[in-house]
Amino acid sequence: MNNIKNIIFDYGNVIFEINFTRAQQAFERLGINNVERFFAHKSHNPLFDDFETATITPLQFREGIRAAASNIKLKDEDIDDAWNSLLIGVSGNNHEVLMEVKNKYRTFLLSNNNEIHYNWITNYLKTTFEIENYDNLFEKAYFSQQMRLRKPNLPIFEQVIKENNLNPKETLFIDDSPQHIEGAKNAGLRTLLMDVHPEKLKEFLIHHHLL
Repeated sequence: MNNIKNIIFDYGNVIFEINFTRAQQAFERLGINNVERFFAHKSHNPLFDDFETATITPLQFREGIRAAASNIKLKDEDIDDAWNSLLIGVSGNNHEVLMEVKNKYRTFLLSNNNEIHYNWITNYLKTTFEIENYDNLFEKAYFSQQMRLRKPNLPIFEQVIKENNLNPKETLFIDDSPQHIEGAKNAGLRTLLMDVHPEKLKEFLIHHHLL
């Protein structure tokens, strides 16, 4: 791709593998019905949007899961385990790939996240890769629960653009969610839909002449 100077990466299923089916099955085991409507890749219960923007606390999120399951006796750890079952791990050598990309572009991470997942991922990075955070892999990492904004809404893209003085015409956004791609386009960003498994991130970047 021509004239790209900056790349903004999504996290889930771009760098880090996630599996919505596992979470749906785990929620079903907790007693939640109609899980495809309750939680899916393209749409979900407002509970999840609220949690990703820190509008509600982990305590309130767990209460929401108990209400959806009609079971006030569900334990915190069982809810957290079900929710975290979504998370698989960093695919292949993607950390090395990110360092290679960072040597060529200004790079940023922009993830819809939440406190429970963020804590799990932070611990996973420390124990698996001895990485404290993403400070070395990106110029800056942005997480929705810290910004109190989320994709695909325009303000989250505008904040990243403004804070880093990015020219949208020179900035590429990579995400696996079509609705997030549309949000980025509304902000004037150039976009690529990640349509392969995250373990193929390097091949994806090479295919699009970014490496």
